[in-house]
Amino acid sequence: MKDYLVVANQTLSGEHLLEELRRRVAEGPCRFHVVVPANANPEGWTHTVDQARAIAQERLQKAIAEFSGLGAEVDGQVGDERPLDAMQDALRHWSCDEVILSTLPAGASRWLGMDLVSRASRVLPIPVTHVEATRVP
Repeated sequence: MKDYLVVANQTLSGEHLLEELRRRVAEGPCRFHVVVPANANPEGWTHTVDQARAIAQERLQKAIAEFSGLGAEVDGQVGDERPLDAMQDALRHWSCDEVILSTLPAGASRWLGMDLVSRASRVLPIPVTHVEATRVP
């Protein structure tokens, strides 16, 4: 059975990510561990850490319900607001074969602006697959 670490926030319900996960399920039995970094509000509004975690938790619960319908085992956690730290924290407690990192489109994505895909590929001991949304949700 293949284990995947799925990392996303605003793009958790995006068709681009669902398509990638469907493809993985079609390849054989798999499990998804979803990590939703508790990021700051993208519009820059004032928020508290608790508010950011609550938004991430809500997205996580929706994603677990939706991804479970694909025919895979699914669990997850809210992670650190820094997405690379969230990935590393998850990998300390959960072994997996690959990271599937979902981002907003170039230009809209803070994660792409911080070169997260390249940084994660250099730091993490497993392959990182990047899936990019075609539009901002």
